[in-house]
Amino acid sequence: MVDLDPSGQVTQREPDRAKRQFLSYAFYRLDPAFRRLPQAEREEIKAEFCEAVERWVSSAEPAQGLIQRTYSLVGIRDDVDFMLWRIAFDVQDFQRAQAMLNRTRLMGYLTQAATYLAMQKRSQYVNRIEGSGHGLEILPGQGQYLFIYPFIKTRAWYDLTPLARQGMMDEHIYASEPFKGIRINTSYSYGIDDQEFVVAFDSDYPQEFVDLVHRLRYTEASNFTLQDTPMYTCVKKDLAGIMDDLG
Repeated sequence: MVDLDPSGQVTQREPDRAKRQFLSYAFYRLDPAFRRLPQAEREEIKAEFCEAVERWVSSAEPAQGLIQRTYSLVGIRDDVDFMLWRIAFDVQDFQRAQAMLNRTRLMGYLTQAATYLAMQKRSQYVNRIEGSGHGLEILPGQGQYLFIYPFIKTRAWYDLTPLARQGMMDEHIYASEPFKGIRINTSYSYGIDDQEFVVAFDSDYPQEFVDLVHRLRYTEASNFTLQDTPMYTCVKKDLAGIMDDLG
């Protein structure tokens, strides 16, 4: 059934204070000066950094529900080198994670080039579709690749009727249905970051993702896209591999 009052203005729905997961996508760029250090010193600094990254999860209580995935972008973009995807129920856990890194020597050579903050929330457009993959529990890092971008709709989108928006999203979902090798994790940033959504696609098949995005350009809903860049192609890799990529 189409939600005829998605904003809750008419029905005056009570605020939802249920516990939700926050998502942080933190991108880092390395200063080339690091590569001019002696090799032994570089290895020591990288080991210290890896320990700090891993300690964020290992030192936490299980009830905190912390999740972390690591990705390399070396050789893929010129503005970032790696990304840490963190998930927590409390945004202060992200501050704790970065504080741990700030105490390492490697952070003296790193710039946090971009950071996106979002929150999981069930999509109003796919609740009625069984097996849509848009549930409340995020399943991160299922594929070898993660494709990420911030997303903003035009204001005209919100002027449409609920039925018109649902029809466009039904077409959007139908067009996506054959692409079984891609899992979408859409999270919401209204009021907590500059974008409205952060869209992250897990996949082992970059070619399938390219074809999916191409196909979706022909759907009616794409006319209401205000921003969907920058787009990041992230390669899943353990910390040791990422450090090797850095030099």
